[in-house]
Amino acid sequence: MSSKTSKGRPQVAVHAAEIVREYGPFPGVDQVAGVTHDGQRVWAATGARLIAFDPESGEPTRTLACAGDAGTAFDGKHLYQIAESRIDKIDPATGEVVASIPAPGSGSDSGLTWAEGSLWVGQYRDRKIHQIDPTTGAVIRTIESNRFVTGVTWVDGELWHGTWEGDESDIRRIDPASGAVLERLEMPRGAGVSGLESDGADLFYAGGGASGKVRAVRRPRSASNNDRSPS
Repeated sequence: MSSKTSKGRPQVAVHAAEIVREYGPFPGVDQVAGVTHDGQRVWAATGARLIAFDPESGEPTRTLACAGDAGTAFDGKHLYQIAESRIDKIDPATGEVVASIPAPGSGSDSGLTWAEGSLWVGQYRDRKIHQIDPTTGAVIRTIESNRFVTGVTWVDGELWHGTWEGDESDIRRIDPASGAVLERLEMPRGAGVSGLESDGADLFYAGGGASGKVRAVRRPRSASNNDRSPS
């Protein structure tokens, strides 16, 4: 691990990302966008379908015919999926879209996650993360990043997001109040991060874009955990 400091800014811990497993590419899948975890299975948005797989065996277990070209989230009961300029709320048992709201970026949205009653939506080239009302789509607040934002996830009160610019990609923890970068996991060159979701413990699942893969990346244990969960 290395660290960098600059006057007036917090220390940034920098690690090489530890990829512990790769899944896929799956049959008929040439793109992985959003990724989420429902407590048992990993879900990946692949364009015209949502695919669930067992993270132990790596085998697909479910397929839903649902459009999805960006982030995916799970609130404990329903899946949420960005599909162009909208976010669909999906019954994972049937694949039925039970509600839809407008996506804040009107088609330029990237990552998606659920945390404490809100959806959090990445804006790729705008370098922003919006907290939105899951019923109306209204923006509650906005956090600014200094890199293109792909996947977004909360875990243990920490806000993490993926970045992908050219051949360089990382997974970074940011201060949810200021957007300041606190920690970075540097992915190997060419291993981009599209979607991102924590398993709630020690792993991130990172969508690999046109590789058609999902990569499991180990989350480092922070020396301190002073960031608070969103409220």
